[in-house]
Amino acid sequence: MGSNIAIMGAGALGSYVGSFLARDGQQVTFIDMWPEHVEKMRADGLHVTGSQGPFTVPVNAMHLTDAQAIKEKFDFAFISVKSYDTEWATHFINRYVKPEGFFVSLQNCWNDTVIADIVGAERSVGCIASHIEVALWEPGHVERGGAVGRDSGHYVFRVGEHDGSESARVNEVVGLLDLIDGAYATDNLWGERWAKLSQNSMGNAISASTAMGTLELNNSQASREIGIHLAKESAKVGLAMGLNVVEINATPATKWAAADQGDVYEELDDLMANRPSRTNWKASMAQDVAKGRRSEIDFMNGLVARKGVEVGVPTPYTDAIIKIMHGVDDGSITPSAAVADMILAEVRR
Repeated sequence: MGSNIAIMGAGALGSYVGSFLARDGQQVTFIDMWPEHVEKMRADGLHVTGSQGPFTVPVNAMHLTDAQAIKEKFDFAFISVKSYDTEWATHFINRYVKPEGFFVSLQNCWNDTVIADIVGAERSVGCIASHIEVALWEPGHVERGGAVGRDSGHYVFRVGEHDGSESARVNEVVGLLDLIDGAYATDNLWGERWAKLSQNSMGNAISASTAMGTLELNNSQASREIGIHLAKESAKVGLAMGLNVVEINATPATKWAAADQGDVYEELDDLMANRPSRTNWKASMAQDVAKGRRSEIDFMNGLVARKGVEVGVPTPYTDAIIKIMHGVDDGSITPSAAVADMILAEVRR
C-alpha cells in the first residue's frame, strides 16, 4: 500500500484527485458531509468521466460520524472543503493525522493561513489547482471538462511550502498529483495563490450570478467588461501587497493591472472574446448556487476587497459583484444573463 491519505471534503476536486490516487494504489479515505454521495461511493465506487475518463474505482468513503472508527492515523490530509468550512474541518481531521503528518490546502481562496493557525505552518502545505474544470452533479460521479493541462504544456497543480523552501513532502505531493495532470513544486506559493484567486475572482461570481457558462460569458460584452475589471482590481491589489503574482489566465498580472488604458483593455477584451472553450462549463461557484448552496463570495472577491482597503486600491467592480452575490445567496436576486447589467449599473452609481 502507498501513503495513507485523507480527503477531507469529497466535493468535485477532492473526489477527482482522490479517485486517481486510489486507482494508483494509495490508501485513500474520503470523508464527506453529503450522505448520498458517501453511500453511492460505498456501494458502487467513484465513477469518473470527461477528458480523463471513464473509469470507476472502489473507494473507502466515510460519513463524518464514521470517523470515530478510524484506527490508523493518516500520513497527511487534503483539505478540500469550501472555504467557509475550512476552520471546523481542519480541527476535525487534525486528531486523525499523525503528529509528524501534514495538511494540504487543495482549495480556492486564501485558506492556507487559516489551516496554519490551527495546525502550525510547519505542518501546512499549499496546493493550487489552476484551470481544472471538475463537477459533481450527482452522487458518486465526478466529471472533468476541458482539456488536460499536460497536453498543452500547462501545469495544473502547484505545490509549495509557506516559506518557499524545498521539502521532501512537497515533492511527495507533486509526484502524486502528477499522476493526474502536470504538477510542479513552487517557491512562490503566495504569488501562485493570488493569481489563482484572481482567476476565480474574475469568473466565478459572474458565472454564478448570471447562470452562464464559459462560452456564454466569452460571447457577452458586459460579462467580459466585468471580468476584465475584476482581474484588474485583483491584480493591482496583489501587486500592491508586494506579491510576485504569476500570470493570470496566461497573461501578466501587470497587463491586467493596466486595463484602464484603452489599448490594453482592447487587447484583453479580444483575448477573452476569443478564448478557446470546448464546453459551456459553469464555474464552481455557479455549481454551488445551482445546488442551492452558499457561495464563497466573501472568501474570494471579498478578500480582494478587504485587502484593497488595506493597501489603498479601490475595487468598485469587486464591491458591486459582492453586493449582487449577497442578493443571490439570500434569494433576493435570481441568477440570469440580465444580472450582468445590474452589476454594471451598480458600478456606475
